Amino acid sequence: MKTFIYSLLSLIFLMGCLDDDSKTHKPDKVEKVEKVKTYYTCSMHPKVKQDKPGQCPLCEMGLTKIEIEENDSDEHAHHHDHGGTKKVRLRKGQVQHFRADLFKVTRMKMQKEVRLLGSVFKSEEKRSNIPAQFPGRVEEVLIQSTDSFVKKGDPVLKLYSPKLLATVEEYLIARKNYLSQKSNRDLKDLYEQTRERLKQWGILDKQIKVWEEKGAISRVITIYSDVTGIVEKKNAVSGKYFKEGESFFDLVDLSHVWVELDVYEHDSALVGLGQSVELEFNAYPGELWQGKIDFVSPILDSKSRTLKIRTTLDNKLGKLKPGMVGSAGLLVELDSNPLVIPRSAIIDTGRKKVVWLKKDERNYFSKEVKTGFESQGHVEIKDGLSLGEEVVREGNFLLDAQSQLFGDYDDK
Repeated sequence: MKTFIYSLLSLIFLMGCLDDDSKTHKPDKVEKVEKVKTYYTCSMHPKVKQDKPGQCPLCEMGLTKIEIEENDSDEHAHHHDHGGTKKVRLRKGQVQHFRADLFKVTRMKMQKEVRLLGSVFKSEEKRSNIPAQFPGRVEEVLIQSTDSFVKKGDPVLKLYSPKLLATVEEYLIARKNYLSQKSNRDLKDLYEQTRERLKQWGILDKQIKVWEEKGAISRVITIYSDVTGIVEKKNAVSGKYFKEGESFFDLVDLSHVWVELDVYEHDSALVGLGQSVELEFNAYPGELWQGKIDFVSPILDSKSRTLKIRTTLDNKLGKLKPGMVGSAGLLVELDSNPLVIPRSAIIDTGRKKVVWLKKDERNYFSKEVKTGFESQGHVEIKDGLSLGEEVVREGNFLLDAQSQLFGDYDDK
């Protein structure tokens, strides 16, 4: 289809200029003598060339008449050199209609935005547990399974503990005595010490307040989590006795989470430790998180052709949950200051990348180029062009379409 469009455009361009040339062109004695070569071709199959009218032997479409100028010094107005370079010589009538937009090859500091996809994971470095701060027997478990999400302050189980009951009774007595004799320093110290012991055991202010108001304590005490995380191991079962320090639940702390991101192979050389990355998650559209790359895998996945990188995000509010997916943007500033041209100046044939350059008002020629990174509409040129050369930015497809009538880039 691309060949057909190019060919059709070129035929229209050529035929539209023939009348102009016949009306305006008069040989100048000082100019080189120009000849006109005529043949017939098919717009669908430009390799078909015949010296008389007829039908295309491939598709049976009517052949179109083509007239090409040659001067005595030219081997051919459109031809390939031995290296596959194509040249186009415009007729005088074509020059009046053709206005090439040129761009001088220049150097530019390039930036590239790498787009990434990733998922939230539990941080293996952030593990914690909910331990028994005092000995006791589990009366009821409020977390029923592993993988349950627990926030700081959530109730996790109910415990019977004679040691805790005795300490609370001691506290209530010390408080009553202190309130009756506030000037007594020893009573004040005992009151404060017993209260501090309860706080260190994870007893909440709201629990202490209820006991103070009632003047007594219930037989079973509710234990609350002092961390946020996901239950990896559930040790607590009803009737089980726990010693001080033993773990009721083992958790992965979610106050910080990992986000693992996939980098495609062609961008893998651009990423490195310490680079800033901006993330957005599907669950929170429009809300952005900032992170830094703290891990780059040394191994490329052979199946997906991607490289794993990771950033660690603050998650004290617990909004990010393992399994959530999102996207990220990584802005990379390339170290070099390469030669660049606009993306529109490059014609990609599938096997080659080609640009057209201006020789003079009537003559243009193609060159194969090797390209690198693309940034903001410009492409890095690794080989094929020199600083200051002028490439055709707009109009190159017409030159290419016209030259397509004489063969493809790859017909060496």
